Amino acid sequence: MGSLGLSNYATAPRFGMSDPIFTGEPTEFDVIKTRELEKFLADAGLYESHEEAIRREEVLGRLDQIVKIWMKNNTRTKGFNEQLVQEANAKIFTFGSYRLGVHGPGADIDTLCVGPRHATRDEDFFGELYRMLAEMPEIQELHPVPDAYVPVLQFKFNEVSIDLLYANVALWAIPEDLDISQDSILQNVDEQTVRSLNGCRVTDQILRLVPNIQSFRTTLRCMRLWAKRRGVYSNVLGFLGGINWALLVARICQLYPNALPNMLVSRFFKVYNLWRWPNPVMLCPIQDGSLGLPVWDPRRNFRDRQHLMPIITPAHPCMNSSYNVSTSTLRVMMEEFQRGNEICEEMENNKAGWMTLFEPFQFFDAYKNYLQIDIAAENDDDLRKWKGWIESRLRQLTLKIERDTRSMLRCHPHPGEFVDKSRPLHCCYFMGLRRNEGTNAQKGEPFDIRSTVEEFEHSVCMYQSGSPGMWIHVCHVRRKNIPHFVFPGGVRPPQTNPAVNGKKRKRDETKSSEPLCQATGTDDAGLHVETKAKEHFETDTDDISKKARFPENPLSHGQEVEGSVRCSPPAMPSSSSASLSSSTIEEKLVMGQSCGPFFGHISPSKEFDELENDTVLTNQVQCFGARTEVCPVQSMSSAKQEVAVAAGNGVSSSSKFLQNVSLEELEVLLANSFYLSVCSVLIFIFLPVFLLFDICKFLDGFILLGFLLIVCVCV
Repeated sequence: MGSLGLSNYATAPRFGMSDPIFTGEPTEFDVIKTRELEKFLADAGLYESHEEAIRREEVLGRLDQIVKIWMKNNTRTKGFNEQLVQEANAKIFTFGSYRLGVHGPGADIDTLCVGPRHATRDEDFFGELYRMLAEMPEIQELHPVPDAYVPVLQFKFNEVSIDLLYANVALWAIPEDLDISQDSILQNVDEQTVRSLNGCRVTDQILRLVPNIQSFRTTLRCMRLWAKRRGVYSNVLGFLGGINWALLVARICQLYPNALPNMLVSRFFKVYNLWRWPNPVMLCPIQDGSLGLPVWDPRRNFRDRQHLMPIITPAHPCMNSSYNVSTSTLRVMMEEFQRGNEICEEMENNKAGWMTLFEPFQFFDAYKNYLQIDIAAENDDDLRKWKGWIESRLRQLTLKIERDTRSMLRCHPHPGEFVDKSRPLHCCYFMGLRRNEGTNAQKGEPFDIRSTVEEFEHSVCMYQSGSPGMWIHVCHVRRKNIPHFVFPGGVRPPQTNPAVNGKKRKRDETKSSEPLCQATGTDDAGLHVETKAKEHFETDTDDISKKARFPENPLSHGQEVEGSVRCSPPAMPSSSSASLSSSTIEEKLVMGQSCGPFFGHISPSKEFDELENDTVLTNQVQCFGARTEVCPVQSMSSAKQEVAVAAGNGVSSSSKFLQNVSLEELEVLLANSFYLSVCSVLIFIFLPVFLLFDICKFLDGFILLGFLLIVCVCV
């Protein structure tokens, strides 16, 4: 296998930022495991039926006709001549999972409507087109979101969910063969149009930059399913969304261009388990472009330096698609990458199967302490709006907790809400809490996050579209008191692995000698996050207590928890499993940081050259910048030899410095050293002799001393 990769290495095409790691052909084992994976994905229901695929195409065709009619009517209404009315056109593009070919049954279709310059977003798209769609019987659940970061119209067209964006480009007429991949399409448009266009532009670039589209699609389907089952699929909560996983998978496909999905999944976990964040993942070099649009550049932009897990989009302007990642969510994802890598290594030895990799994450069995965020509203429409607003703010709660606890407390949000059927118009969210490993807090030191929760609630109350019935309540619950409606069927399941989990829980109880959070009052739940039930957006404080829809959560009071809450640090990756059984890789990873954590991108083809058995490749560091250059770095083997030779010959750091000096500079340095030595000899020999014989001749002595000093200065 290694020799095959070596023979193909020189002639293999290059995709992305660096040469591929391994270009060998797949083995029979890879073919068998890939078939097993495809069957597993099919059994999991990830592929839509032929009838549903046809219905989606019909819906897209009908939607394209609707926007064309809308554009002609809009052009005629604004008083343009008949010729321009006949040329008036709008065009529908798709992007996201549907365009990538990895959508499943019932998934929504991300679409973009491109129109001419005279059709505005606020007045025409969210005005005239919205009214036109609202009058159609085949359109259901029409919901405009004009104030979103990327404005969107959400609706169902014959039971097919559609997210429709709009971009009015600087053209008077939209041709049917419009190519939005050209950077010129971004000229003279606003930021919202750039963001709307880049959804399609990024998707098309990904498909251009992967060597094998079919292998990419199967691998991406696998990783999306894995991320959802392991609870790390949510961009809004600080994990990764669809476009982030697509970019990560595309980079692995570039590094292993001939690999089948079985090997790509294995190498995905192996590569990103060793990745040194915040070095960015990039499919192609970042170009400044000629339009003056801002791009991701931590050298110039302070905010870009704060990104913890940068995954850069390949289309101009290149931006970080994962800026929502926090310290806590990054730690959770890195632990999941390590788990996936360990399982894939067991699969290679026939000790595990695909079912083990895709086991759902037992969120309510992983922590001892949780935050429960209950929300409610007066009607379905208000609850839908309220949920969207709360979900967009939960990431801020995570960041605030990390800030106020100096990143000593991990906050793990659960993607998605839970509904208690006995309480209509109500749902709740959960966050797991745990002290991070390495936080050497003193015994008895608590975490008091009451003010943090109050600040979060205050920011939530700033919702401009709020209604009087919107309500929120945040409280702390222990694992044993988690409400039963969060479990399937309303029944708490038994432990999946009593031996392992029981041992871990016992270790948690015995090793957690320090309290997790402050508890000073009898009505506190140990964790100081309890807040009174509130109905926001009311002006009369007396009415607030009278109009509360629901009673306070009984789990947040003193009968639930008395005293302080204790929690053990999480199980972190071991040193043995964090590497590929070789210290050389870790040394290379450390050495690769020479460009700095924000300004350099370590080429994965060199960073992980020990992943295969083929010959060692030359180390290189991809220096970040608008103009990308490759900076060669010595390999570890040669570096070790140099260190050994230097130690044997007694070469010091100063002699290493002299080795880099030119010949003329070296001669000057030697000459200066010679003259200084002569002066020192004159002073330390003649001065004592003179003082010995002429000590009585005080004046003559000073004359001679002055003469010697003049000689030294002149020399």
